[in-house]
Amino acid sequence: MPNTTLSADTASKPRKILVTSALPYANGSIHLGHLVEYIQTDIWVRFQKARGHECYYVCADDAHGTAIMLKAEELGITPEALIEQVKAEHERDFADFLIRFDNYHSTHAEENRVFANEIYTRLKNNGHIAEREITQAFDPEKNLFLADRYIKGTCPKCKTDDQYGDNCEACGATYAPTDLIDPVSAISGATPIEKQSTHYFFKLPEFESFLKDWTRAGHVSKEIANKLAEWLDSGLQEWDISRDAPYFGFEIPDAPGKYFYVWLDAPIGYMASFKNLCDREGIDFDTYWAKDSEAELYHFIGKDIVNFHALFWPAMLTSANYRTPNKVCVHGFLTVNGKKMSKSRGTFINARNYLNFLEPEYLRYYFAAKLSSSVEDLDLNLDDFIQRVNSDVVGKVVNIASRCAKFVTRDGDATLAASIGEPALWQQAVDAGEVIAGHYENRDFGKAVREIMALADAANEYIAAKEPWKLAKQEGAEAEVQAVCSLGINLFRALMIYLKPILPNMAEQSSLFLNDALVWADTIEPLLNHRIEVFKPMVKRVEKDKVAAMVEAGIQAQPAAQASKEPATPDSPLAAEPLADEISFEDFIKVDLRVARIVAASHVEGASKLLQLTLDIGGETRNVFSGIKSSYQPEQLEGRLTVMVANLAARKMRFGISEGMVLAAGDDEGIYLLEPDSGAQPGQRVT
Repeated sequence: MPNTTLSADTASKPRKILVTSALPYANGSIHLGHLVEYIQTDIWVRFQKARGHECYYVCADDAHGTAIMLKAEELGITPEALIEQVKAEHERDFADFLIRFDNYHSTHAEENRVFANEIYTRLKNNGHIAEREITQAFDPEKNLFLADRYIKGTCPKCKTDDQYGDNCEACGATYAPTDLIDPVSAISGATPIEKQSTHYFFKLPEFESFLKDWTRAGHVSKEIANKLAEWLDSGLQEWDISRDAPYFGFEIPDAPGKYFYVWLDAPIGYMASFKNLCDREGIDFDTYWAKDSEAELYHFIGKDIVNFHALFWPAMLTSANYRTPNKVCVHGFLTVNGKKMSKSRGTFINARNYLNFLEPEYLRYYFAAKLSSSVEDLDLNLDDFIQRVNSDVVGKVVNIASRCAKFVTRDGDATLAASIGEPALWQQAVDAGEVIAGHYENRDFGKAVREIMALADAANEYIAAKEPWKLAKQEGAEAEVQAVCSLGINLFRALMIYLKPILPNMAEQSSLFLNDALVWADTIEPLLNHRIEVFKPMVKRVEKDKVAAMVEAGIQAQPAAQASKEPATPDSPLAAEPLADEISFEDFIKVDLRVARIVAASHVEGASKLLQLTLDIGGETRNVFSGIKSSYQPEQLEGRLTVMVANLAARKMRFGISEGMVLAAGDDEGIYLLEPDSGAQPGQRVT
C-alpha cells in the first residue's frame, strides 16, 4: 500500500478516506492532553471534507480491562453501568469541543465481539497463536491474577518502600515482581502467591520481516520508524493476548474462563465502530477494509502506543487477511507552561473545566497554530495562549470584517462592489490556497496558520493604508470606500474558508454574515455585487482572569488529602512524606553533593522509566541511570545543571554501571530534578 503524503494538486482528486483517533479509556474524564489528538484529527477530517472527499471519522470508548472492573467495584456499580456513564460524558465533551465524529461507539459492543472472534480464529487457523503455561502473581483474597502495576513492595536494591512490581522509582532498578521484598497486592493488601495458568500468545516474531519492510514504506514517519527499529532489531517477543477470569471483556472462543486482553480488541474497535456506521448508513464496509482496498486508512495516535499500532496491529491485520493502514500519524504529549500537567498547579485541566471558563475555539486555534507532523511535544503556554488568540483571531482576522462591514452599508443596503479594486492582492490570497491545502494535508497545521496569518497581515496593511474611515468623510469618495471595504470583506471570506477546519463555529457565523457557504473550491472566486448581512461580533477576547480562574478551579477540584489513603497535593500542609529516622551531623557530612552538568542524555533500551545521563562534575564525567523518564525527554536535559551524590558506591544494573545518583523531588504527578542557581559551576560542592 503506497505512502499517501499528498501534494496540493493530488489532494483535489476524489478520495475515499477512513480516519480514527485512539480510543479513550472508559474510566476517566477527557483532559487537554487527550484533546491534542482529537482536535488534530478533527481538523484534518474537516479539511478533507471541505475539499470534497468522502471521509469518515470514527472512534469509540475503550471499555475493557481489569482497571474498569475494579473501578466499577469501587463505585458499587456494574462495569456496564460505568462505561455507559463515562461514554455519555466523553461524547458531551467531544461535542462541545466541536469534534465531529461520524460515529462514536464502544469496544463493549456486539460488532467488536464478532470481529475479535473472527480475527482471533483466523490467526489461530493460520498457525499464529501459541498456547503455553505461565506463572504469575495471584491475589488469594481477590482470586485475581495481578499485573505488575498491581503489586507493591520494598525495592530489592535500595530498600525503598512502596515500589511497583517492575521498577523502582527511587533508584531506577528494574526487577521481576517476585524479587520485591514483602510484596503485597495493591488491590487487597494480601501477599501474592505464584500460580500457573494457560495463556494464548500471538506469534509476532513470525512477522518480523514484513514489519521491517512495512515500517520503512512510509506508513510511519522516519522518526517513528527508527524507534520501531529498536524493537525489531532486538528481536520481537510473542505477545500475550489473554487474561484470566475475573476480567471485564470478551471471552476467547473455545477457552472458558480466558478473555481477550484489552489491547487485542481495542484497535479492532476501529473496525467495529465503522461497521456500526456502515450498517446504519448503508456504506460498504469491504470498500474500506478489504485486503485489496483502494480506500485510505489513517490512525491518529500518541507516541506512547506506537508499538500496538505499528507492530501488533498491522501484523494481526495481515494474518487475518485485512488491509493495513496507509499511515499511522503520531503526535507528542502536551505540557502546560513548559512542564508536565500538574493537578497541584491546576494545569491538569479536564475538558469540562476548560469549557466552564473558555471558548473551545480558542484551544482549537492555539493547538493548530503549534501542531506539526512531527512527534515533538506541544506546550500550552497560558500567557502565549491569551496573546496569540487575541492577536490573531480577534485582532487580525475578525478585525478585517468589523472594520469594513459598516462602510459597505448604504441606505440600509449592504452590497459588495461589482469589481475587485486590487486584483494582485486578491490573487495573492487565492494563490495561497493550494499551499495552505498542502500543509493541512500533511498535518503541518502550524505552517498553514502562518500562511493564513500572513494573508491577514497583508489585508490589514492594505486597509490601514487606504484608511476608509477617513475616505468616508470625503465627498465623492463613496465608490473608493466601497471598493476598499468590499475587497477587505472578500479577503476576510478567503481567510475564513482556510480557517474553517479549525474554527467551525466562527466559520458558521461568517457564513451567515456573508450569505455564502464558504466552499473551498479549487479556485476561490470573489463575491461581487453580493448582498451581505449586518456584521455581528463573532468572538470575544480571551480574558486573563478567566484563564486564572480555570487554573484555580483545577486546584480546588482536587480531593482533600487523606494521609492514610492518598498523597496530598504538594502545596498542602499534608504533602510531605513522613520524616525518616534522625541521623547525626557526622553521618550527613559523609554525603558528597556536587553540582553536575548533564552533557548527554539518552533513552535506555528495554527500560520503561530510566534515562542514561552523562554528568560533568568538573573535569570528570560520571554515568548515571535515573528513573526520570516519565517527566523528561533527553533533549530537555542536555546542558542543564543538577545535583548529584558523588560518593555513592557504583552499582551494577542490568543496563550498565551507575556511578552516582541525581537528586529529584517526586509526587504522584511526576519527578522533578533539583536544579542549582545558574551561577553554580560543575564540580562545586553543595553545602
